[in-house]
Amino acid sequence: MGSALEVLRAFAGLGVRSFGGPIAHLGYFRDEFVERRRWLSEAAYADLIALCQFLPGPASSQVGFAIGLMRAGYPGALAAWLGFTLPSAALLVAFAFGAHALAGPAGAALLHGLQLAAVAIVANAVLSMARTLCPDRVRASIALVALLIVVAGGSSRAQLLAIAVGALAGLALCHGLRAPAAADLRVPVGRVAGLAALGAYLALLLGLPVLRLLSHSGGAALFEAFYRSGALVFGGGHVVLPLLRAAVVVPGWVSDEAFLSGYGAAQAVPGPLFSFAAYLGAVVNVGPGGVAGAATALVAIFLPGMLLLLGVLPLWRSLRGAPRAGAAIAGIHAAVVGLLAAALYDPIWVTAVHAPVDFAIAAVCFVLLAAWRAPALIVVATGAALGLTLTAVAGRG
Repeated sequence: MGSALEVLRAFAGLGVRSFGGPIAHLGYFRDEFVERRRWLSEAAYADLIALCQFLPGPASSQVGFAIGLMRAGYPGALAAWLGFTLPSAALLVAFAFGAHALAGPAGAALLHGLQLAAVAIVANAVLSMARTLCPDRVRASIALVALLIVVAGGSSRAQLLAIAVGALAGLALCHGLRAPAAADLRVPVGRVAGLAALGAYLALLLGLPVLRLLSHSGGAALFEAFYRSGALVFGGGHVVLPLLRAAVVVPGWVSDEAFLSGYGAAQAVPGPLFSFAAYLGAVVNVGPGGVAGAATALVAIFLPGMLLLLGVLPLWRSLRGAPRAGAAIAGIHAAVVGLLAAALYDPIWVTAVHAPVDFAIAAVCFVLLAAWRAPALIVVATGAALGLTLTAVAGRG
């Protein structure tokens, strides 16, 4: 066993240098904790990844949380989450406070460039995930059905329906997809503690909407909206985008422009994309707002994924070996691709791309990301710089 301070130092270092999104984060984790520090074996690390891909929530953050848990118990799990999350959250809150300074033509051009960079980043995510999660006609068709459900429904209920249809279609059509043999995972979570965590997850998921209605509290509404988003997102990362938009843009808490500007800024910071919640919590027009709102949203969106992880860890060995579980997971993952593809069109494309020059900037950013493998930071900076440049040229003309 190690110490929580040791875990905090390791993850704080990753929190300030882990650019590139959740898949890249898993590469950073493997290099740090399997190769360099040897805190766990290759087999155990692969097992953690498989488990966290199965659960709703931010997969890379859940893997980090589990590594901290295995290394230093519950204090280590908390230290891992804090170290990996707080750097990006602090940067995004600073962006939220400084957004008013971006008023005027130059500021509008900069924010529009960030939105166009977001178009490229999500488009690349859709293509990358489709290659991995929809490698055959059956799963590609499941993704298409999910996309049609979301486009036709246009609500968070439609998104949940798409995921449920994906699971059922996977059970019916994705036969023979079985998880590999489980490796031993020594985690300090017993069955009683695991059941308590699952009970807390369900109690909050069912009880927070009731508390929101009875209390009429802005803080309760904010916590419930972000907890629901974190509890119901499969795939993590970019996939939380449509759920968060339904939670904060549809009720009028945040404008589409502010939402996409913050999402673009979130691409330029290291660490988990779920830290985007800190920006939204700071700028929403309900609840405490500012730093308190950021902290509320941040805790709320991460909490359900961590409770589920604690609940399932003691049961994972028997659960993941079931062949029908593998089929359902395959269908869910395919549905996630369709859900994200729908989000690429609305709100991302329809909000950001209004003219041929907008399409050109988004295309430049996409080629940088997909063909040149440029870091997301470079892509976002390019989008912002092109937006500013075109505004300056137009001003001279």
